[in-house]
Order: sequence, then C-alpha cells, then structure tokens
Amino acid sequence: MKNRIGILGGTFNPIHRGHLTLALSAYEQYNLDVVWIMVSPAPPHKAASDILNINRRIDMIKLAICDYRDKLEFSDYELKRDGYVYTAETLTLLKNEYPDDEFYFIMGGDSLRDIEKWYMPQIIMEKAVILAAVRNDMDECAVIKHASYLKSKFGADIRLLKTEGIPISSTAIRNNIKNNFSVRDMLPLKVEEYIKYNRLYV
Repeated sequence: MKNRIGILGGTFNPIHRGHLTLALSAYEQYNLDVVWIMVSPAPPHKAASDILNINRRIDMIKLAICDYRDKLEFSDYELKRDGYVYTAETLTLLKNEYPDDEFYFIMGGDSLRDIEKWYMPQIIMEKAVILAAVRNDMDECAVIKHASYLKSKFGADIRLLKTEGIPISSTAIRNNIKNNFSVRDMLPLKVEEYIKYNRLYV
C-alpha cells in the first residue's frame, strides 16, 4: 500500500507555530498519511555554534506535536548520518528504502526561488513532490511563474500549499527572548514553557 508522506525538514531552533501551520496545512490539503518533522543536525548553510543542543531541539519538537500524533511524527532520520546532511541524499535514501511510498517535500515559496542553489536540486525534484507554501502576504503569481520554470527545466512536480500569513521566524523568537519580549503568539505553549523553565536563548 502506497503511503503519502510529507517531510518538513529544518533546524527547528526552536520549532514554532509557523512550522506547525505548514505541516498541518500540507497534511490536510494533500490528504497525506503523515508528515514527518525531520530535524537537521547542522545544516551546511548555518553556523553550528548558533544552533541549540540537538536534544533540546528534539524535546521541543516532541512537545510541539504531541497533540497531533495522528498527523505529525518526529523523525530522527537525518541524525543517523555523519557530517553534513543534504536533502538530495536524504530523499535518495528514503526512496531506496520505501520505493512504493510517495514523498512530499514541504518548503516555503521563498525557498523555492533558491532551490537551484541547493545541493543536487534535480535529485530533490526527481524524488519528491514539492509543496511550495504561499502565504497570503506573498506574490502568488511570482511563485507560480517560478514553479512553471522549474517544471519545464527539471520535470518537477510542484504544487502550491496555501497557508495563512504567519510572519514568524526562529531568529525573531531567539531575539525576542534575549531582549525579554513576548513570544506568546509565536510558540506552542508547551514549547514556550520548556524554554522558560530551562532558560534557553537568554
């Protein structure tokens, strides 16, 4: 039986409401069986020194998704490999292990613009359906135009994912915490409590 598996990858430093909105929107709009929240150890484009301890990030992910166990699952798939972990390699391994399943890689519409700068972008678009999130504060026509270009060049299957405009970033959350500003509307309550209790990002 073919499973339709969504993948939302990231550093999740920390995971926030925007991430959950993306994952749940993909689950509902594309009738997925599950969305894997796949944490990255140390992405090539980010300085490792800026990233919180992996165990802390895992704890926060599990707290964030505990109320959505029938839809969202934590995945440590990328933690099982050494060195830099690239999306193209992850998707290649997954397709080899689960050849009958269909993977849906979830990304922001802004990230779609830069996908050709990623490692082996043609592999990413070959191994997975790309779900490009379009917030209501984005230029949807520009995303559609770029998706058409990528479809033509790579034969990619790119579909739009409609989401509410949630202008949240992990960087903004860390800065707010450091400056003692509220993050109440940015984080799931259990994650906010975990951060406060453990005095993270201060």
